[in-house]
Amino acid sequence: MTANAQSHDPAPPSGRTALVIHGGAGFVPKESLSAADQKEIRETLGRALDAGNSVLRSGGAAIDAVEASIRVLEESPRFNAGKGAVFNAKGGHELDAAIMEGHTRRAGAVAGVTTVRSPIRLARAVMEHSPHVMLAGAGAEAFADTQKDIERVPNSWFDTPMRRRQLEEAQRKEATQKTAVIAGDDGNVRRYLGTVGAVALDRAGHIAAGTSTGGMTNKRWGRIGDSPIIGAGTWADERCGVSGTGWGEYYIRANAARDICARVEYRGDSLEAAANEVINKVIPAMGGDGGAIALDRDGNIAMPFNSGSMFRAWVRPDGSRGVAIHED
Repeated sequence: MTANAQSHDPAPPSGRTALVIHGGAGFVPKESLSAADQKEIRETLGRALDAGNSVLRSGGAAIDAVEASIRVLEESPRFNAGKGAVFNAKGGHELDAAIMEGHTRRAGAVAGVTTVRSPIRLARAVMEHSPHVMLAGAGAEAFADTQKDIERVPNSWFDTPMRRRQLEEAQRKEATQKTAVIAGDDGNVRRYLGTVGAVALDRAGHIAAGTSTGGMTNKRWGRIGDSPIIGAGTWADERCGVSGTGWGEYYIRANAARDICARVEYRGDSLEAAANEVINKVIPAMGGDGGAIALDRDGNIAMPFNSGSMFRAWVRPDGSRGVAIHED
């Protein structure tokens, strides 16, 4: 075995923990957020961080921390997941989520669900209580029927005035331009993507990652983005975990989340270098934008984005923590 191969062997657990979360990347000018808006967003990110970090501090598993953080964000109308999910072209909501446990490579995902209050919880149920990795649409809903702990809500429960305005704006532009307009086609529409995600490292040295989203405003034809696709928007292995947020079609084409971790595993890149190259070079070169959060087994955190803003929060192994929206 070469020295380089030995350097890639999993290290013994350090007992340190770390957590990083995001509430989505997008173009959100500072002046567009009032002081009250910023306060609410930061407080919600802080609550989500506390929910996951309390699991880790008590010796809990990374996958439990990921689910705990994401469920807080799914309950907030501020983010494009769960309660704050965007509208599709028909005026309804189709939600996607995925979760992955790095040391076992177990994964679960759902796409196009319409009555599940917490898609991340259903994704985990797919991982733990089915022989499959991804379930979609009516099949995912039927599986949810078999899970007594999965809370159901009418599709209208996800409605929020802000998301309704975004749909109306996109459809006005569509009528004027005579072509399909989704959040991502135009700078005036692509203000706020809002997908949520989390990556955690627990005391055993295990990493988990998860992502939950409502997709893109005015999406049609059962469109599915990168968030529920293992390797594209969500990935975890023994060394690295990633949750992406951005223009999903490009993250799928780049296999972005896995690519970041593959650069760490195969080339020995630092987490920061790997994440920056994929998010700030590979994806923009194809025409996409967005961001990602990443975490490695040493507790290093990377949070690159190229979209003007990315709602994010983190706790490092030394206990230091932060919350940020723009380049602050």
